[in-house]
Amino acid sequence: MMQTFFHSLCVAKPEISRLVALTFDNRFVRELPADPETANHRRHVIGACYSRVLPTKVARPQMVAYSREVARQLDLTPEVCESDYFVQVFAGNRLSAGMDSYATCYGGHQFGHWAGQLGDGRAINLGEVINRQGERLTLQLKGAGRTPYSRTADGLAVLRSSVREFLCSDAMHHLGVPTTRALSLILSGEQVIRDMFYDGHPKGEPGAVVCRVAPSFTRFGSFELFATRGDIELLRKLVDYTIRTDFPHLGEPSPEVYLTWFTEVCRRTAEMIVHWQRVGFVHGVMNTDNMSILGLTIDYGPYGWLENYDPHWTPNTTDATHHRYCFGHQPEIAFWNLEQLANAICPLIERVELLQQALNVYEENFIRSWQTMMAGKLGLHTFDPATDDELTTELLAVLQLVETDMTIFYRQLALIDTGRESLHASDETLMRPLREAYYVPEQLTGEHAARIGNWLRSYIKRTQNDGTPDDLRRKRMNAINPKYVLRNYLAQLAIDEAELGDFSMINELLELLRHPYDEQPDKEELAAKRPDWARQRAGCSMLSCSS
Repeated sequence: MMQTFFHSLCVAKPEISRLVALTFDNRFVRELPADPETANHRRHVIGACYSRVLPTKVARPQMVAYSREVARQLDLTPEVCESDYFVQVFAGNRLSAGMDSYATCYGGHQFGHWAGQLGDGRAINLGEVINRQGERLTLQLKGAGRTPYSRTADGLAVLRSSVREFLCSDAMHHLGVPTTRALSLILSGEQVIRDMFYDGHPKGEPGAVVCRVAPSFTRFGSFELFATRGDIELLRKLVDYTIRTDFPHLGEPSPEVYLTWFTEVCRRTAEMIVHWQRVGFVHGVMNTDNMSILGLTIDYGPYGWLENYDPHWTPNTTDATHHRYCFGHQPEIAFWNLEQLANAICPLIERVELLQQALNVYEENFIRSWQTMMAGKLGLHTFDPATDDELTTELLAVLQLVETDMTIFYRQLALIDTGRESLHASDETLMRPLREAYYVPEQLTGEHAARIGNWLRSYIKRTQNDGTPDDLRRKRMNAINPKYVLRNYLAQLAIDEAELGDFSMINELLELLRHPYDEQPDKEELAAKRPDWARQRAGCSMLSCSS
């Protein structure tokens, strides 16, 4: 009966045929234990990795935007993505052939404290697709309704947070940052009640659903939960599944392979964090349940872009007091999270000293990758600790003398003339290309200018010793220092317009951020510093977890 129904749809509408033709493998639900309870009510789920659950149907779904690149990766044509059937499926109103929807069970440390069972409270996986290149991609709806893990929440999402996730996951990909992706952003046609400021004044906001895409959405907390419960058998099953599915190049699971796997997770995590620091991304809520086992940026909640270079800045209002997840703490927090994962898998390895050696790999890889990254940001051939430790330390201090836009500073630094005559130029002349990066140039005292000038002379001498011509140096720098990032205020402007029914800025930003390192002369205004009106405005400066 069901096959006949899908066949009739395919005959009637070719675009449905192409969507139904997605090859679903669904290995996760096939090989791991399911929750025996099938009713969708909040509960503790014991002895299972997931619970089957259907998305909640919405009233009037409407396409806001979709990513053509992610669609192509899934072998979907524009005609399919622009069809009503696509909108119905990725709003959660119906399942296409092969989909087997479920929510996963995991726990996590939140702000340094064990939180117990968490799970997919408003994320519902539709299944795992195998594309024509043989890549495995999990499709997940965020904001698609309650699951057994929703606790006291409604499982829904609002447009403002959905716009931010949709745009940022695409922006990060094109910046070269390991990340999950997003296929589509669809309005639900319903109002969702949220207390944005947690001040006792909830109000209705437009609801939305994002389809997220990743090889896997498994998190550190997925392993922590079973270890904490003492369910070592299920812990082993999940680790074995993860290695066979997501790390098959490591070989068949064994204690030795477990250690190799953890070492690779440490390495991937270090590389991801270095990329965050490179582009000025602040995740805002680095709980262990928000850390991908694949080293991907996951769960775009109260994130932000570091505009003024302030290592203590956090975009998360919940973290405003302790700054646990601020920009400057991200490397050490990632290490702390890896320690929790090491504690979780320790029963499978039973050699603490070997796990510590693997954790050392994180530190070693982070330092080495950070040095390589900084050499690239400065246009140097290689990082020479003998000179460059001091050079970069002073640079990071100089960036904090006055309010300095990080993205613009590095981009403008490429314009510095490093010829020998520059060493004899005045501080004012040397700093001229950098003026654009300062929010309040009047804050630059003579003492500040002298210190910046001295650093610039040290930098010029270093580039001269490096032997790199200015044109090549600029090319290197512009390939690693973006011109365009998803500035907090730009995302908010797109949200403001979308809430009024105008989605044009979302699509404009989507296209802009596909080429973050290009000049794009007709888009210069989108590379400008944060305007004064955005300094303290909600959504432009800090955000809550309310979404």
